[in-house]
Amino acid sequence: MTPYFHIPYAVPTALLALALLIKLPTFVRAWRDPEVRATTLLLFWATAALVVIIPVNIERLNKLTGIPNIAAPWAYSFLTASCATGLTMIMRWREEPSERRRRRIRRIYWIYLGIIAALWVTFFQASVPEPRIYDLDTFYAKAPWMREHILLYLLAHLVSCLTAAAMLWKWFQEVENPWLKTGVVFLQIGFASGLVFDAAKLTSVTARWLGANLDWLSTRAAPPFALMEAVCTAVGFIIPQAGPALKRWSRDQREYRRLRPLWRSLRILIPAAAPARFGIWVPLDLRVLQRQQRIHDALRILAPYFDTGVYHKAYAKAATAYKDETKARAIAGAATILDAIAAYRNGTPAPTSAQPAQIGPEVTDHITAISVALHRPRSLDSFRRRVTHTGNSDTYA
Repeated sequence: MTPYFHIPYAVPTALLALALLIKLPTFVRAWRDPEVRATTLLLFWATAALVVIIPVNIERLNKLTGIPNIAAPWAYSFLTASCATGLTMIMRWREEPSERRRRRIRRIYWIYLGIIAALWVTFFQASVPEPRIYDLDTFYAKAPWMREHILLYLLAHLVSCLTAAAMLWKWFQEVENPWLKTGVVFLQIGFASGLVFDAAKLTSVTARWLGANLDWLSTRAAPPFALMEAVCTAVGFIIPQAGPALKRWSRDQREYRRLRPLWRSLRILIPAAAPARFGIWVPLDLRVLQRQQRIHDALRILAPYFDTGVYHKAYAKAATAYKDETKARAIAGAATILDAIAAYRNGTPAPTSAQPAQIGPEVTDHITAISVALHRPRSLDSFRRRVTHTGNSDTYA
């Protein structure tokens, strides 16, 4: 047994295991969601099936249990379970929730549960004393009960691939969501690969029944298509959920980073404003919310030091320079906040006539843009000093 035979199995197994690990936190938070639960189970079944069929693990199972070829019912059970989960997920995507859909999903689970039970019954009824790592299907193709065992998993897999491919083919033209459509394409590739796998396996088994030898179809041609099916179907089921989530994560990550300069500038006020801390595993969207809340809390504390006169003066200069209201408000808000922070440190509140009851929406509604303006603190500080001290017409550069 050489590493050559292990690498093709190990790579997709590692990819599926990684996808499962990434999915687990979502499963823990939202395990009641049927789609999240089904996706996690699908990844688990597919990963488990691939782990079991890695040649070195087949040998380990045989030695550990003392039962030759015990990896077969384990692998085929995991494969059958993933078939059932895949079919039910497609049904959840295609059909609106209804009692009819629930009955059909339950029926599929019961049918495939019966098939899994039959796989174990036929295996323990069969006599398979010689361990076979690569050619179990063809070596025992004529053995009583093992013949039925092999046919049972192949036909169950074939029916699930045909059914899934037919449902997806009819549904594809109706799908408008780009993430879902991409997922359906991967699923079609995966199920098509599964059909090629089944065809190669059934052909090689049938050849044995007829006295011929086409074992290469089972041992060499079929496995790559099984691995491709596992990866493509897993990707196909993940993309419709992971795509939008990744987009939201990217948006939240950008927002979190863009708020950083303003948050850092207000840190002198933040400990008193919002002392609570989140753990490292808290989702990014809650971290964004926390950062926004801390900024707003700090701005409330800063209100007595916020000089509206400075703000209007800075806004007038920035508006003249840039002809862009959003940018002008951002620069004016940033410059006035820096001025208020300096006043807070010095303990010199703004004149009573210039103090707002609270900092208004011209600042609080533009905290992201203000934070971006604070990304160049030296230029902004220079602009602030010119506004507050010289009154000249220099502009922010």
